[in-house]
Amino acid sequence: MQTNNHQIVDYDLVLDRKFGKEGTQERIKAEEDALSFYSGRILLDARKEAKITQTELAKRINSTKSYISKVENGVIVPSVGAFYRIINALGMRVEVVKTIY
Repeated sequence: MQTNNHQIVDYDLVLDRKFGKEGTQERIKAEEDALSFYSGRILLDARKEAKITQTELAKRINSTKSYISKVENGVIVPSVGAFYRIINALGMRVEVVKTIY
């Protein structure tokens, strides 16, 4: 793995070089993939913290172990309904808060 000795001055320039300028299809796809992966990791950590297997979680939301695995690995993004079922099955909740600018 190549590094720059922690001398990154502007990370946007790194992203621009690797994935294209902000707003390009390549950059949008890379950002969506990163968010999918990150979201999946959050759900994976929450499932492990709840001490629930993928199989048990799948049963709780009427799905399959394979589906849970794909979500946790960022391969697929669950629908909003499936996301809420997963969150609920893990004993979590989503809170929507209006921010003030």
